[in-house]
Amino acid sequence: MSDVLLTHSYHLPFDAKQLRKMQPYTPIGTLYAATALRGHDITVAVFDAMLEPPGEKLFALLEVQRPKIVAVYEDDFNFLSKMCLTRMREVAKEISKAAHEIGAITIIHGSDSTDNPELFLASGFDYVLCGEAESVLVELCSSILEHREVPELDGLVRIDELGKVARGQQRLAKNPSWAQLALPSRDLIDLEPYRAAWMQAHGYFSTNMVASRGCPFHCNWCAKPISGNRFHLRVASVVAEEMLVLKNAGVQHVWFGDDVFALNRHWVKEFAEEVEKRDAAIPFKVQSRADLMYEDTVLHLKAAGCAEVWMGVESGAQSILDAMDKGITLSNVIAARALLQNAGIRACFFLQFGYPGETWIELQQTIELVRELRPDDIGISFSYPLPGTVFYERVQAQLGDKRNWNDSDDLCIMFKAAYTTDFYRAVREALHAEVDAWHHPYATDNVALLWQRVHELEPVSRVSDALEVPALNNLTSSTFVPVEQLTALRSS
Repeated sequence: MSDVLLTHSYHLPFDAKQLRKMQPYTPIGTLYAATALRGHDITVAVFDAMLEPPGEKLFALLEVQRPKIVAVYEDDFNFLSKMCLTRMREVAKEISKAAHEIGAITIIHGSDSTDNPELFLASGFDYVLCGEAESVLVELCSSILEHREVPELDGLVRIDELGKVARGQQRLAKNPSWAQLALPSRDLIDLEPYRAAWMQAHGYFSTNMVASRGCPFHCNWCAKPISGNRFHLRVASVVAEEMLVLKNAGVQHVWFGDDVFALNRHWVKEFAEEVEKRDAAIPFKVQSRADLMYEDTVLHLKAAGCAEVWMGVESGAQSILDAMDKGITLSNVIAARALLQNAGIRACFFLQFGYPGETWIELQQTIELVRELRPDDIGISFSYPLPGTVFYERVQAQLGDKRNWNDSDDLCIMFKAAYTTDFYRAVREALHAEVDAWHHPYATDNVALLWQRVHELEPVSRVSDALEVPALNNLTSSTFVPVEQLTALRSS
């Protein structure tokens, strides 16, 4: 029997794109919350909905455990949770209803509920925790279990005795001691289904860990409802020791779920030394920025076991990077690609289509940048306005009823970009196919047809009343620029 049952609302089979990829990772943010509760002698159980349907098995566990509190605590370290998918809202509501049926008090925490606490209170949750919530969760659960009056806590939202929404003094909770938490409580979930899924789909077992939390950069489309611009970095030796624990448990690959890895180049050097000291190295991938890929950083990443770096390149047009407040230059991207390639580390690009100001000219510049630098892989998304961002404020007046994607493959343009959603999807499909064909020659057959489809759609897919921006180099979105001319155009 447990005082608190922790769970989350992301279920892989509800997301067709991620199910095809079959790269499931543990809800590490949920497991850190379990660690925080355990550190204060609160008994905890975890229902992991990643691979188990959040239906009958959860309801049966509720009947067996009869917890006093059920907390839907989303994984703050998984980009899927940060996307605020409507399918996750539906699952969370079902969990709350089932928990109330056994008399449990319900709590929710996550990016979506932090942005929309009233919505989740209206769907049946008793408390919403906003921001870095581990400490608030501990204090709230302690008060409930000890039958004490729940104090006003930073980041806590609830309905008061007058039926009004009541908030703590600070909208977002802060947890500066997060980096000192013990390891996430992986023993509370079953890792074997993860291992089996990875082995069957990929032939090796990958799991996740984090070395830091948050990001101090100011990309104006990036929603950071949990940590804002705060950045927490764990001790290098502790991270290396955790990697050794995973290696000894048979893990063959690690994904670091940090928003930005290698922010501190001196930490990276120390981390590489600690990993080498323990013989803890296993291949891992990270998310970082092109302007953080210094020569010494890349070499230390390689020494620690880094096999793959995903960089937020976003666009091949400097004007779009500047409009995004990205803070990088195309020369940063070119240099980072070369350094990673020379070190034998896969360089992969995150790209974004549809940002205001991106016309056919800028889109072709992105295509040419990919062709010129030949990244090892790409991931393409569409500009997605999330509350709390400058980008959201810019396009808010154009948003209709649909303001969230249903799943990660929804990729729907929800404001008036330069083109319709179908056109961006066609470009995405063609560029993905071309990059795949570099590595799998048998996949080349339909690439030309896909690009032909793009060029057929371009003139008929323009949005006449798209968000207005200054013209670039006196060219308009209807101007076709041959791909071979784009490198010169970009540098002019």
